[in-house]
Amino acid sequence: MRADAQAAKDAAAQAFYDLDMAQRDVRISVEAVTAADNSPGARRAIADFAELGNRIDRISSDYITALDSIDLDAQELDAGAVARARQSLEQSRQQLLGAKAELERFSGFLQPLLDAAETQLAQVVPAVERAKQGWLAASNALDAVRAARLNADDLARRLAALSPQLTLLTEGAGKHGVQAVLRTAAEVQRSAEAVRAEAERLPEQAREIDQRLASLRTRTDALETRAAGVDPTLSELRRRFSAACWEDLQQVPQQSVEAVRNARTRLVEAEKARDEQRWADAGNVLATVRTLLATADGALSTVNERLHSLNEAQRAPQAEIERTRFALRDAQRLAMTGRSAPDPRHAAPLDAALLRLDRAAEALTGRHPDYWQFLTEMAAVRETAAQVVQLIREERGAGAR
Repeated sequence: MRADAQAAKDAAAQAFYDLDMAQRDVRISVEAVTAADNSPGARRAIADFAELGNRIDRISSDYITALDSIDLDAQELDAGAVARARQSLEQSRQQLLGAKAELERFSGFLQPLLDAAETQLAQVVPAVERAKQGWLAASNALDAVRAARLNADDLARRLAALSPQLTLLTEGAGKHGVQAVLRTAAEVQRSAEAVRAEAERLPEQAREIDQRLASLRTRTDALETRAAGVDPTLSELRRRFSAACWEDLQQVPQQSVEAVRNARTRLVEAEKARDEQRWADAGNVLATVRTLLATADGALSTVNERLHSLNEAQRAPQAEIERTRFALRDAQRLAMTGRSAPDPRHAAPLDAALLRLDRAAEALTGRHPDYWQFLTEMAAVRETAAQVVQLIREERGAGAR
């Protein structure tokens, strides 16, 4: 009887061990599903496992009670107690085996959920690794910026602000769930990449601003030199041509001087912004300087171009007249193409332009003709001819469609 009871005890112990191992395996699977899946099916499986665990706890408690009910190694044993112990241990074994079978059935039900969970969990490690590598790359970029003696405090604060997310990634999906970890990993990677890109851009921004500063200083010096040479050109205009030809240019020298002065003041502001690493402010100021210089440079060019145009008009006014007549005749031929009489909408402006041309040509009399008015009129006539040509082509194009 002692031997039979001992055999029942050993068999029950083996069943208890097998159940414990099976429960551990299933618990790991359930934890994987818990981390990866929040669907109704997953929640139901988790609840079923908790209920099954409670039953296993009761069965295990009954087994331990049966195990402690008798000492089979005692010298003196009551035959009835031994028989009852063997029966209790055998009953516990059957319950343990039944619980293990129920666990196996549950494991089969859980398997599809586990497969899906493992697929999601497989994404966690590479996602977390990418996030951490992104953070490390940003940190290294900041070190390089500091080594270049550039200020990156704001970027460093943004990178440091990712510490709570990094902690979540370290704690993992078991605590926070797969989706939360994947979402956080993507956020960390994206934010770290932005910091890295901006940090790597800082030396380039500094070089770009330095180059623009140097270029605009050179342009300012060149403009100052050009401005100093504009007075002789204006003097020649005044000496050789009527006031109408140069009155609108009288302010160019003073405007150029003011543009140079303003440009130098702005360049000092831009240099200060660059030293303080206010890149956007420095860029905006430099853009203003460029506009100032371009405007002044254009005005100086206008003076030289005016003298050249007036010289050509004075030397050979007939060439300008013929060029303009050619543009008019070309427009007139197009207006007559395919027609016995021109469309009044085309003929009227061309006729008026011809009259303007004749009047402008006739006005070239006296000691100081207004050659600028003459050139302005010629340009206006050619513009009218071009507008009529464009109108005719648009109308014919629409008709063809």
